[in-house]
Amino acid sequence: MADPSSYRPRPGEIPDSPGVYKFRDEHRRVIYVGKAKSLRQRLANYFQDLAGLHPRTRTMVTTAASVEWTVVSTEVEALQLEYSWIKEFDPRFNVKYRDDKSYPYLAVTMNEEYPRVQVMRGHKKKGVRYFGPYGHAWAIRDTVDLLLRVFPVRTCSAGVFKNAARTGRPCLLGYIGKCSAPCVGRVSEEEHRELAEEFSDFMAGRTGTYIRRLEQRMTEAAEEMEYERAARLRDDIEALRKAMEKSAVVLADATDADLIAVAEDELEAAVQIFHVRGGRVRGQRGWVTDKVEDVTTAALVEHALQQLYGEETGDSVPKEVLVPALPDPVEPVQQWLTDRRGSNVSLRIPQRGDKKSLMETVARNAQQSLILHKTKRASDLTTRSRALEEISEALDLDSAPLRIECYDISHLQGDDVVASMVVFEDGLSRKSEYRRFQIKGFEGQDDVRSMHEVITRRFRRYLAEKEKTGEWADGDELTDLKDDEGRPKRFAYPPQLVVVDGGQPQVAAAKKALDELGIDDIAVCGLAKRLEEVWLPDEDDPVVLPRTSEGLYLLQRVRDEAHRFAITYQRAKRAKRFRASPLDDVPGLGETRKQALIKHFGSVKKLRSATIDQICEVPGIGRKTAETIAVALAQAAPAAPAVNTATGEIMDDMEDGTPATTAGAPGEPVPAGAPDERRGQET
Repeated sequence: MADPSSYRPRPGEIPDSPGVYKFRDEHRRVIYVGKAKSLRQRLANYFQDLAGLHPRTRTMVTTAASVEWTVVSTEVEALQLEYSWIKEFDPRFNVKYRDDKSYPYLAVTMNEEYPRVQVMRGHKKKGVRYFGPYGHAWAIRDTVDLLLRVFPVRTCSAGVFKNAARTGRPCLLGYIGKCSAPCVGRVSEEEHRELAEEFSDFMAGRTGTYIRRLEQRMTEAAEEMEYERAARLRDDIEALRKAMEKSAVVLADATDADLIAVAEDELEAAVQIFHVRGGRVRGQRGWVTDKVEDVTTAALVEHALQQLYGEETGDSVPKEVLVPALPDPVEPVQQWLTDRRGSNVSLRIPQRGDKKSLMETVARNAQQSLILHKTKRASDLTTRSRALEEISEALDLDSAPLRIECYDISHLQGDDVVASMVVFEDGLSRKSEYRRFQIKGFEGQDDVRSMHEVITRRFRRYLAEKEKTGEWADGDELTDLKDDEGRPKRFAYPPQLVVVDGGQPQVAAAKKALDELGIDDIAVCGLAKRLEEVWLPDEDDPVVLPRTSEGLYLLQRVRDEAHRFAITYQRAKRAKRFRASPLDDVPGLGETRKQALIKHFGSVKKLRSATIDQICEVPGIGRKTAETIAVALAQAAPAAPAVNTATGEIMDDMEDGTPATTAGAPGEPVPAGAPDERRGQET
């Protein structure tokens, strides 16, 4: 790890002008490229106290061994040079978008003697007109099949074209009228190129003029009683309209625009782009990136614009680009887009109307793209195996932790304290093993004591079931961990790793609970939210995993799932308590005083057993109100105990943990992409 002061430029050495800078490591590899309006002010930010830097920035400056810069005249030149260097050096700490798949384009090879219509992927070639991208290649082929009867442009490969020219016989498309057959001289080179240009114009959105021209020709043919030609033109018009219907009108003013939306979390970001031409969505594409530097949404938008238009010129850059956040400053980026197009480009955030509605659709696509990417990443066996190995190496475990349990505490200002336990086996969640706990030993915002209680209760049950079943009868072999119906016992299986949501205090509490129970073969760690650091027992410094680490990603998924599970239960429990409370029937008792009563006594059960004098101790409750409350609670029947519909057993108010029954409180929708716990069973 390098000390940034060892390569810090001397005072006055850095110019106070626009420019682009590069950080290099000890092997002279470029690890970060950035631009600045003032190089002196920007670079000074990297050489401040390390404790004041963002963790990802701190990692970058301590990895670097030198910094160099290039002065430019304007911020627009800086933007262009930054893009060129990022493309050339591929720095590890810059935002790098990667396509979540290879998108197909409809291409017209205007650079050939006889232009060809075909599906193309990959890098764009000079002299070829591209339309799209499309979601699927079959969508391109369907469109082309409709248009070929009107624009019979060549679609065959070079080999087929040469063979037809040699034999003097066209291919099947030439015989059925879907190719003008320039290979055998049915049309000249100039006539075929004109067909290709008309095809390109139609695909570019200039559809109305061409359809009106065909309608006029159809009318003239009918007036001249050339009914066969009129019928053929009628069918051509119908084919063109069907091709247009494949892309619905989304903007009534026939706008040419690109809409860019971003969905992000702490580690990754997904970008979705809709290409609208002539008011219709002509293409869609998406990218996903790892956030290896501290970037805002505006910075992500700027990087997306660089990648999207860095090699585009002319009409490929639309007149209007709609984004969720404007780069700061916006003027250089807008000028750069204008220079690439050759005319003015509007870069703005849509505020109302159809454009804002369409932007919301693009944003939903971006969110779904991010969820899908995470799902694919989590379900990939190779990735999961690598994640478990990375965790094993980072925590110095004897083997990969095939079973991981994570615990989180949730409460509302010390009320309704609950805990969750989620289980991941082989990197995947096991919802049937999830448990939730009600902390009843004390009240208050003491997450450390709560964590100690939960770990103690969970592993005390494990030891009890272990002793009862005698599963270690033959050496270290497991013999019986199932109940009479063949289902796994609640806490029969021990994890290889316990993860707690928190830092040193929570880890120490979990470790202390295991030590008190005499368990020394289960590893413990904590994941702190603020800096995503991994804490180990009895260690003063955390383990810092790389931001691109699959192991860190898995630990975050486990932690986030435990947090979601805990807070969902806490909200549902709180809502149920207030919704079904007998206090609702007390006349003149509002929500504020009901909450004060519950907070003072802890539960309706304790309030029911309290005397009138004890009720009067609650702020805002007079003697007359206390008497009314006491009478109402005495008349109200106690709530019936919860019963497991599967076994008929009376539940014990989750004293030792129960699996979930719902993913949220009644009336609360399940978050998009969250596991639906409604399939869980009550025990």
